[in-house]
Amino acid sequence: MDRAQFYREARTDLDGPLHGVRVLDVTTVWSGPMASCILADLGADVIRVELPQRSPALPPDIPGTGLSWFHQTVNRNKRSIALDLRVPAGRAVFLQLVATADVVVENFLPGTLDRWGIGYEHCREVRPEAIFVSISGYGQFGPQAGRRGYDPVIQAASGWMSLNGGAGQEPVKAPTFLADDLGGLHGAIAALAALRHRSVTGEGQHVDVAMLDSVLFSSNGLLTLAATGEPLASMGNEVSFVVPCNTFRCADGAVFLVAALDRQWRALTGVIGRPDLARADGFATNAGRRARRDAVNEVIARWCRPRQVGYVVDALEAAGVAAGPVRDFGQAAADPHVRARDMLQDTELSNGTRAPIVGPAVKFARTPTRVRSGAPPPGADTVEVLAELGIGDALLAELRSTGAIGAAGPGCPRPVTDPEAADAG
Repeated sequence: MDRAQFYREARTDLDGPLHGVRVLDVTTVWSGPMASCILADLGADVIRVELPQRSPALPPDIPGTGLSWFHQTVNRNKRSIALDLRVPAGRAVFLQLVATADVVVENFLPGTLDRWGIGYEHCREVRPEAIFVSISGYGQFGPQAGRRGYDPVIQAASGWMSLNGGAGQEPVKAPTFLADDLGGLHGAIAALAALRHRSVTGEGQHVDVAMLDSVLFSSNGLLTLAATGEPLASMGNEVSFVVPCNTFRCADGAVFLVAALDRQWRALTGVIGRPDLARADGFATNAGRRARRDAVNEVIARWCRPRQVGYVVDALEAAGVAAGPVRDFGQAAADPHVRARDMLQDTELSNGTRAPIVGPAVKFARTPTRVRSGAPPPGADTVEVLAELGIGDALLAELRSTGAIGAAGPGCPRPVTDPEAADAG
């Protein structure tokens, strides 16, 4: 199938399958913003409430833009309002917004929004059918619910980190925000499920997403094995149940290959010139290869070592064996397939510069999604959003005088660190 055929019935009058859904984003750092980013990419009108205690955008800037990679990645496709939720007037405006919203996403330390007077119970008073998604490190209840849980802390606490790295090496965290991303993904999925429930029953609800739970859910059943006494060990690039499955050095780089089935092993032996091993004792079955892991790896390593990565990958692919080059992100970014899949989208940013922003993962044939806009400066849409509530110039001036909203224009509230409010990621 080519691109034109896939999108032959695409609509151009909608931003995505969630067009018409309004989401309030009261979040910080990554897990909460990621949940609302997914909803925004799907077409929802996401209004990001920028808190004075928000974390500053993290370095580095995207080269040539003067804008943070962090902010531009996770806050694209959103609008932004500068609103101090710690003052009465700010809380009142926020609850007015809640009355117009379908979903509220927050990821502060459990109890923080309750203390500010804008927690779930406060929100349901003005919007009984509201869906209130809370993302935190350890959840809204349980013995550790009050603990802070930044991404690497959750990776460590979940047991995930203990298996990452080579055999006998110190545990290693993921290079990406694994726990944050999984928490955000489950938060977005939960919001969609709750919207479906509300469409049938009219009922809103409080949704509790713990980053710890999200990582454990995605642990591929290892939590079950550990709970029932099965010993687990880090294996670097290999897995316990399939051989070969490993990285192999080539003359100009490395490849990762997997022969998950015995017929794939037989095809592999033909490629590497060792058909004698196709049905040999200790090699013919996966069970035998698992018992002779080092010998299998050495046979493949000898064949790969003098050859070019491209040759190895093409030869194995032609034989029906899964293999790919071990690349860095720069090489992945230059891949024509990545571009063809719209995973990098040339986007105009808020200051007029342009940058290739990572695109949505899922493709919709009928309601396509895209990066519609770069991340706005904090508070850039304050006047527009408040005007939708019927708040005119006189009341705007009054709100500014109380400190409820940011300075006039698309400004940004001055960052203030509030350690009691800060949470996970």
